This record gives sequence, C-alpha cells and structure tokens, in this order.
Amino acid sequence: MMAKRLVFTLFLCLSFGFSLLAQTKYPTLFEQTEGKQTPLYHEVISYFEQLSSDFEEVRMVEMGISDAGLPFHVILLDKARTFDPKQWHESNRPILFINNGIHPGEPDGIDASMILLRDILEGKIPYPEELALAIIPVYNIGGHLNRNSYSRVNQNGPEEHGFRGNARNYDLNRDFIKADTRNGRSFQQIFQWLSPQVFVDTHVSNGADYQHVMTLISTESNRLGGAMGSYLRQRLDPELYKRMDAAGYPMIPYVNAYGGKPEDGWSQFKDLGRYSSGYAALFGTVSFMPETHMLKPYKDRVESTYELLKIFIQLMGEDGSTIVKAYQQDRASIKSQETFYFQHTLDRSNYRMIPFHGYRSAQKPSEVSGLPRLYYDRNQPFSTEVKFYETYEAKLEITKPQAYIIPQGWHHVIENLKRNGVNMRILEKDSTLEVSVYHIHDFQTAQRPFEGHYIHSNTTLTKSVAPMSFRAGDLIIPMNQERNKFIMEVLEPESEDSFFNWNFFDTILQSKEGYSAYVFEDLAAEFLKENPSIRKALEEAKETDENLRNNAAAQLRWVYERSPWKEKDHNRYPVYRLEK
Repeated sequence: MMAKRLVFTLFLCLSFGFSLLAQTKYPTLFEQTEGKQTPLYHEVISYFEQLSSDFEEVRMVEMGISDAGLPFHVILLDKARTFDPKQWHESNRPILFINNGIHPGEPDGIDASMILLRDILEGKIPYPEELALAIIPVYNIGGHLNRNSYSRVNQNGPEEHGFRGNARNYDLNRDFIKADTRNGRSFQQIFQWLSPQVFVDTHVSNGADYQHVMTLISTESNRLGGAMGSYLRQRLDPELYKRMDAAGYPMIPYVNAYGGKPEDGWSQFKDLGRYSSGYAALFGTVSFMPETHMLKPYKDRVESTYELLKIFIQLMGEDGSTIVKAYQQDRASIKSQETFYFQHTLDRSNYRMIPFHGYRSAQKPSEVSGLPRLYYDRNQPFSTEVKFYETYEAKLEITKPQAYIIPQGWHHVIENLKRNGVNMRILEKDSTLEVSVYHIHDFQTAQRPFEGHYIHSNTTLTKSVAPMSFRAGDLIIPMNQERNKFIMEVLEPESEDSFFNWNFFDTILQSKEGYSAYVFEDLAAEFLKENPSIRKALEEAKETDENLRNNAAAQLRWVYERSPWKEKDHNRYPVYRLEK
C-alpha cells in the first residue's frame, strides 16, 4: 500500500513541476530549478511585492523590525479588501496565519507559500471568500541572509539555504515568551494584531529515517482545552491526516523518538510557551508545526508542505463558522476561569496506536572509526503500528487572583505584557494594600547557557499575606481578560516557562547588603535580648542541627536572616497577588 502511495506521490511531483511553469506568469526559482534551489531574501520579498502589485486582494505591509535591521513583511490575502484584522473579527471571519523561515535552513514553507499564494490568485486553488490569510514570508531575516550549503548536514537540499540562528545567533523558536530579540518582540505585536484562530509555523525535522515525507506537531489538545481543544482532537487533526493520506503524503505525528527506535513508539512534542505553537495556544489559537523529513528531496518536501497548507485552507473554508465560534467561546470563558494548570508531565499509561512506515535499522562498522554505527536500510521498508503518547497531565493547579500588581520599575516585564495585549491600569496614588507575597524558596539553574539564559527549573515558593506599599504609577493587571492564560503562564514563578524561570527577576536572588561579623555580634546579642522568642527558636534549632550548633558564623547568619537588618527584597518576588 505504501509503495502505491509513493508512486502516486511521484506522479503528483512530476505533474506539479512540469505543468505549473507552462501555466503561470509568476514562476518561482524553486520551479525553474526543478526543486533544487530556494530564492535569496530580496527575491522572496520581490516576488510577493509583484503579487501584491498585480492583485488587489493582496497587500504587503511592514510591521516591526528584525535583529538584522530589516523590517518584517506580512502578506495579507483578503477577498473583501479590508486588510483589517479588527474588521475580520467583527465580521466573524476565520483567520489563518502562516509563519515561514523561522529556521532558514528549513525553507520549505517559504517556497510552498510563494506557490500557494500565486495559485490562489490565479484561480488554481479554490479559496473561501470569507477566509483571511496572513503570511510572514521570512521570519528569521538574519538567518536567511546567512546563506551556505553546509549548516544542515542532515538535510537533502536545497543547494543553498539560510542558517538556523538569527542575526544575534538566537534560535527564534525558543524566544516567543522571553522575546530577547527584536524578531520576538515584533512577532508578539503581529500575532496580537492578527489574533488568528489557526496558526501554522513551517519546519523541517531531524532524527530517525523513515518513509514519511511529512510529520506534524499539533499543539496539545488537553493543554489548549475548551471548545478549540475539542475541535482539534475530534475534527481538525483527524481530517488533516485523512486528507494528507489521500493526497499521497501519509502523515504521522512528529517523530519525537530521540534515543530510541521509532517502532518502539514516541511521545507528543511538549510545546511549551517558548515555542511558536505553545505560545499561540496560550491565546486560544489552534497551532501547528509541520515538520517535513530532512532526508527527503527538497522538491518532495516543498510539495508536501504545499499540499498541507492547501488542506488547511480547505478545512477552514468548510469549518470556518465552527472555528470562529469555538475561538470566541474560549476567549470569553477564559475570563471567568478560576483555576489554571501547570507543570504538565507525560501520562505513559495513555496512548493510541498509529500507522508507521519505517526502515529497518541495524549496526555496521563505521568507515570513520571502525566501530559499530547506526544505519537505516532503505532496502528493508516495513509498516506497523506504534504507540503514540499524547496525554500530558498537570501536576500543579493555581487559582487566579483578582489582580496582579507589578511595581513600575520592572519595565521590561511590563513592556512584554503590553506587547501581548494584556490590559493594565495605573495605580493613581500611593497606596498600602494587603496582598499575597511570594518568596523564592528554592530552584535549580542550568549549568550551561540556553538561548542567552541560565534557565531556572523546579522552582518552589513560600507564600504569605502582608500589607505592601505601592507607588502611584505601579501597574494593576485585572484577571478578568481574554489573556488570563498567558498572564498566569508568565507571572506564576512555578510555571515552566515563567518570566522568573527565564531570569527576568534574577536581581532579587542576590543580597545587596551584608555585615561584618565583629560589628554585627554586638547588635545580634542585643537583638536576642529584646526578642526572647527568637532566642528560644535559635536554641531549639541548635539542638536539632549539629552543624549550626558548632558554627558561630552560621548562628550569626541565622540571627541576621530573622532580624530587621535583613533586606526585605532579597528573594521576594516583585509581582504581588491581590486576592479576592
């Protein structure tokens, strides 16, 4: 059966390549080179400029700027020619947002989107009148300008391509929460401007060898939740797989089988908020990362991406009203949702069987080392069913406060929230309010840098209630808004991708003042005389802790930590909860 499909796929590829050049006045470099080359950055932009010039239903707009110093372009296709996302939402229109070139060494989506838009405009693809389409042609502009033929050592074409890192060597698909880059900050603004119901971020995979051309990361439906999560699980995902199969590209979930054999099964990719799909899901958007197989010819990869994007358009035409209704329902219900869920872990007792077409793997002597090495034997294809683990369960539940309060000095936090459309109001006068206060109790820090950070994990807290003084101009974030899920995700320190874990608040983790022991000895003695309860607690602690009992410096530190001289800001998390 798989062999028949591969023959059908070959037929489609040949038909696709030979027919389009003769039928269009807008051939792409990909087509002109029979799938061997992908265009330079200025050639991509010029191509879309030409389409926007020749077709009134297309507009190319500049929004934001990249680390490369060049502006972003967003291509809008709108049959009604309003080109206004606000009007699209007011008219209950479905919006599909496609992002390409986040990793420019993986340019499949760039070429596929060029051909896709052209074919829509030339009437070769049925296109729903009500659907609004937005495309970022190249997201990682700096990486796309960094052309080479070698950085994708695992990949079969194109002849030249861009580089994974951006102009500052960031992997942009880790930057959606922290937004260290201009790219990330611009994307947040573009995404909030569009507020799409469906988001697709095109990629190429790494990993094992197998027969499939296309794999797919769908955002976790149980984390997405609500009506959109149900729609994804019950309708959209099954139809994508069914229709890709019919198109000659049997698709499987992204093969997340690193360290094992695919035939032993694998888990769904955990798309945290740092990733494009996880970020989009925090705002109720159904999101996907298509991952073509890196060892397939570039021509096949682009054409399978083209087919998948066509299917997204088909389904959004068929289900547009359902998608819009589910999206609106979830955006409304999130305002009143009381409990939010964090620290999702894989449930390995829950899985489903999926078809898999692979190649037998074995060991043979390496011509480099002479030692055994892994290889896949393409003369031994096989088909089977494997376990796919796709259920993640939350370990932590947190009830939302009535509001968060952020002192105005934490401007980089406030700016990130504003870019993401979070509603805030300014405290009008100096005030003392009773709030819940977090102190950082413990955390672990990575030993090696990760995307410009030594990221924290396994963060634990202590919580107390205390009156706190706030200044006029501090920010209050009411928790009755559509972006509550995002707000909780970034402001609750125990969340895996919280601002705290991304080092936004590391300055609170270091004491700024201290003491000289010979000076503090006399102060500590007087303090203990005036506070017999603390003296008693010290004696009790010494009885149970031998190290404390035999260490004068440790006892002095113990007293200091409980004294009025201890700085109050140390380890105190500077985002406060105004409870109900």
